[in-house]
Amino acid sequence: MSAEKTKKKRKESNFSATMKRLAKDKVAMFGLILLVLLILACIAAPLLTPYSPTKMDPKAVFAEPSLQHPFGCDKLGRDVLCRLLYGGRYSLALGILVSLIGMVLGIFFGAIFGYYGGKVDNISMRVMDIWQAIPSMLLAILISTALGPGFIQTVIALTVGGIPGSIRGTRAMVLKEREMDYLEAARAMNSSDFKIIFKHMVPNVLSPTIVGTTMHIGSTIMEAASLSYIGLGIQPPMPEWGAMLSDGKSYILNHPYLLVYPGIAIALTVLAFNLFGDGLRDAMDPRLKD
Repeated sequence: MSAEKTKKKRKESNFSATMKRLAKDKVAMFGLILLVLLILACIAAPLLTPYSPTKMDPKAVFAEPSLQHPFGCDKLGRDVLCRLLYGGRYSLALGILVSLIGMVLGIFFGAIFGYYGGKVDNISMRVMDIWQAIPSMLLAILISTALGPGFIQTVIALTVGGIPGSIRGTRAMVLKEREMDYLEAARAMNSSDFKIIFKHMVPNVLSPTIVGTTMHIGSTIMEAASLSYIGLGIQPPMPEWGAMLSDGKSYILNHPYLLVYPGIAIALTVLAFNLFGDGLRDAMDPRLKD
């Protein structure tokens, strides 16, 4: 019992030390604050704007930014700020959900492949080689074209392309852990392979995996916006930042705000995730800090 308490206290001390290092990183905290503000703004969209993201107003077609419409209106008289806030829900949900699914699948299969090695590992890695030979964005386009537009379809299309990299990353870390002394002790105590993998090994590779997932969210948001921009992914009338860029590209000369605001929203979100991910990486492993 005392050993369990000691182990628990050690984990708590490591966590608190990580949080202290993260709190001292001003750039990471700026990214976190920016990220929290963006998420809260999207969640509180009904409170921040009185308009509907899909309701058209013929009298407000191409209305310039004003007090009534701070970011102006689009070609159908829909409030741009309202659509940005509601569209952020889709963009953020896509980025977070796709990255989490990829992380879970990567941890599960990567840990199994790396632990057992041998023919299982060799065959699986050759499959990953073939899989990764197709660019992830091209694969997402092909799958999205086959499945059609929609939120779930976009999640599937973006997830499939990122799975091989996640599996390879976890496998590489598991290969390093496989010969550690604590695993020899676990085997000596007749622990099952399942227990060794998911109770002993996975917790030790979880931290860098979480960091990688955090930094992957930003790139996933950009990929989702790219799919919507070329006519795939989430499509109008539902608001999504990439779809808003696609809608506004024809009016870049006369109404540039239709592209500027969605572009800024994407840039700020990706920046926030990257800054926070960099800080989280340094906090979890200070030796990596320049």
